[in-house]
Amino acid sequence: MTPVNPPPLDRTSPPPPADAWPRPASALPERVRVRVLRLVHGDPRAAAGLAARLTARQAAGLDPLPVEPADVAPELLRVRRRALRALPDDTRLLLLLAAADQYPVATHAFPRAVAAARLDTRCLESAETAGLAHAAAGGVRFADPWTRIAAYESAGPADRRDVHRLLARVLHGPDETARRSWHRGAGALGPSGRLAAELTAAATRARDAADPALSGALTERAAALTPDPRDRSGLLARAAADAWDAGDGDRARVLAARTHAEPLHGVLALRTGHAGEAFDALTAGAAQAAAARPSARSEERAGHLLARAAEAALYTGDLRRCREAVRLAGRLGVDPPGVLGGLAAAVEGRYADARDLLGATAGRCGPGGDPTLLLHAGIAALLLGDHLRAATATHRSAAAARARGLVPPVSQAAEFGAYADFWTGRPRAAEAAVLDALRQAQATGQDSGACHLQAALAMFAALAGDTDLCRERAAAARSYALAHGLGLPAALAQWALALLDLGHGRHDAAAARLRALAGAGPGHGHHAIRHLATPHYVEAAVHTGDTRVARAAHADYDRWARTVRSPDDLALSARCRALLAAGADAVEHYRIALDLHAQGTRAVERARTELLFGGALRRLRRRTEARERLHSALEAFESFGAPHCADRARAELRALGAPSATGRAATSPRAILTAQQLRVALMAAEGATNREIAARLALSPRTIDHHLRGVFNRLGIRSRIELVRLLAAGGE
Repeated sequence: MTPVNPPPLDRTSPPPPADAWPRPASALPERVRVRVLRLVHGDPRAAAGLAARLTARQAAGLDPLPVEPADVAPELLRVRRRALRALPDDTRLLLLLAAADQYPVATHAFPRAVAAARLDTRCLESAETAGLAHAAAGGVRFADPWTRIAAYESAGPADRRDVHRLLARVLHGPDETARRSWHRGAGALGPSGRLAAELTAAATRARDAADPALSGALTERAAALTPDPRDRSGLLARAAADAWDAGDGDRARVLAARTHAEPLHGVLALRTGHAGEAFDALTAGAAQAAAARPSARSEERAGHLLARAAEAALYTGDLRRCREAVRLAGRLGVDPPGVLGGLAAAVEGRYADARDLLGATAGRCGPGGDPTLLLHAGIAALLLGDHLRAATATHRSAAAARARGLVPPVSQAAEFGAYADFWTGRPRAAEAAVLDALRQAQATGQDSGACHLQAALAMFAALAGDTDLCRERAAAARSYALAHGLGLPAALAQWALALLDLGHGRHDAAAARLRALAGAGPGHGHHAIRHLATPHYVEAAVHTGDTRVARAAHADYDRWARTVRSPDDLALSARCRALLAAGADAVEHYRIALDLHAQGTRAVERARTELLFGGALRRLRRRTEARERLHSALEAFESFGAPHCADRARAELRALGAPSATGRAATSPRAILTAQQLRVALMAAEGATNREIAARLALSPRTIDHHLRGVFNRLGIRSRIELVRLLAAGGE
């Protein structure tokens, strides 16, 4: 079996026109459309054909998409083969040699092989005349990936073996051992234990060299050559793990289906399936790892799987299952890793123990560590309210993953880094990073991560006051989350909708959403999100006059804040106390809150506290200080890109009879537009239609139309012509 080798994530395939998608394909979920486009290398005809052949489960994203070329784009391959058959035999041989040198493993040995075999490259002229390929520096450039695949797959088995053996003979460099082994394996006549062992060793070296794509190809070939069925299952599991690490989620799932590797199925379920099932598979895998020949390696493996089990509990919101994992760790003689012990202690109400355990985990955020442990350090820091440390840990987790060639942890780090970036007053930069991470998660089949990122984008839209986009993102996140038991994104999306309501003054709706969040169990809600949303619930409840439950919620929030001593949590607790106090009694609590905010990092909440304080001061007729607080809030909200909150500050200032201008008129579209709006604006200015932009971003034309209306409103313009002029004038 030969991998399709989709293009790397940092390459942008040419977008298909929107009308290239037949009606059934246009109804595919966004995450499936992105993967279809990646599998077909951006070819619109191949995308339409593949979409039409998907099963119902594949179209829904429940089963992996086809990965073999003959299943991905059979029509394109037939066309390319027909064109290749019209070429002379010598030309086809050169194209086969070039294709084998590039696909599915790039070995860069074509010129040496041509010299060794004394082949005449003038034969390529007929391929160039036919528009199929042409000579280039260092080899042959094919017209498109499907021509290269057809040149390889249309040759006979004997010819393929011959060119692989030729390429193996000319690969002599010290850094070419793995690729020489690949060609030796590809040129084998049949099963060979010796070649399988050679390929396995080469794969280990490639894995250690941070090249999971190469190690996966080598291991998959070793599995095909090994004569032992028991070894084959283990090699396929390793190849599946490599494919996953390289970002090829569909291939990983296809290979994993041929194994019985419980830990592997748990890792894949965590990111592509039901997180509750992932927890069970990961804890079972940890027990198996610890039972297999006790050693430091097996203990490390068990600890790593328990760390992933903690993530599964975190995503589902079933934090009580952390206690199960802690008890299992005790039976296995393994220290509970990451946030596991801290979450278990927090659920049990042992806040001091939780603080200490989470603090120890958050402290392990030095550069160059394991991506998973760094991610856990970031999560622990978030739970402790230390957003600067959380941002550091998640950024280092992504950097460590890139250094190791691991694709999935990069977007996963962005999921949790978004929380810190959001609250610390960097919503535009954070939104842009989340949009990139969302596309990466969708392309690599990390559907659970994509769901979490959609919920984060709903939070950004709530801060921006974009009602339609917030509801669209929240609906997408909740639809997937509720079907897959993901309480974390489901709760985050619900909080985003409540924050949107709160920003627009819809206090009854906000209070109702947050009460529902408090009553939602695992898979539908999340204890940590409910806790984080407490200050917003108190604000909404006070405006609706229903403070009994709010006081109880604040009491627990205050207990946690006093235990962890986070300045921001203490500030928000003081704000809650101010909201629950009467008249002038609230003033001192607001002052305490702002003093604490000055020591913290949650700039967005500080601005909200100033807005609430300014309103309270206005009602108490303390006009001078009220004006000062409201102007400060207005300036902050304008810098965050939160126009609806800024409008509330202006309304308060008008009620004071004070001017509401901040003197910070923003003229740059980059300063005014959200990250998504800026992308749409730039494409529209280049002349792309709404349907073309929709196809490029894998969104609906209706969503693009909404974005453009938002762009025009924010920039104060009425047409695309004005948009082009504004951007051409250097406004970007």
